[in-house]
Amino acid sequence: MKRNGWMHAASAAPAARLRVAWMLAVAGIVLSGCGGGSTLGSSSSSGPSIGDRFSQLFGSKSQAVGEAAPPPAAESELTCPPVNIRAGASTYTVAAPGKEPVGNDVRYQAIITRTARDCTLNNGQITARIGIMGRVIAGPAGSPPSVEVPLRVAVVQGGVQEKTIATKVYRTTVAMNEEGSAPFSLVAEDMVYPAPTAAAGDAYIFYIGFDPQALTPEPKAKRRKK
Repeated sequence: MKRNGWMHAASAAPAARLRVAWMLAVAGIVLSGCGGGSTLGSSSSSGPSIGDRFSQLFGSKSQAVGEAAPPPAAESELTCPPVNIRAGASTYTVAAPGKEPVGNDVRYQAIITRTARDCTLNNGQITARIGIMGRVIAGPAGSPPSVEVPLRVAVVQGGVQEKTIATKVYRTTVAMNEEGSAPFSLVAEDMVYPAPTAAAGDAYIFYIGFDPQALTPEPKAKRRKK
């Protein structure tokens, strides 16, 4: 049977409008973050917002995605590496079960909008705090009541052949709201690694990004047969 093109277009129009609205919402939040402002500072509760808590922890040491990292304090001899988002790990998009995370099948997407870092040197070891702010946006397929966001933080020595010095996975749970857009924040406070030599220090980078594999349970060890 030949399908009526006009009827098909009419039935697809609401879904198309919903997808366009979702894409515009994602683009607006990304542009807001790159502009140095933060869409995460507002809150309807009387308690401190995510942006306020970030400021309390890091002061002026945070940066919007796309901004240059603030320099370390002049009186400090320690170089705190800049924070970069790993290529290919800047967004985390989840689809409806059995579907691909594209178009109307997207349930939600998480993005990173702001980062921060500070470092402390003690007995040849650096303890770093890495702050990550972002937002989860409901997609056309509708998000669940809560979302688990997997993030990876790594200390990497750059060069012709990158060398991973330390890496850890973190998870944070985000409660979605009726507006379909909820902020999240995470502070990794237990990243410890040997202080680099003066020559190698400038090559160090904090890489962050989403790591969906972190949500996959590790396979159970097989029992040995007696």
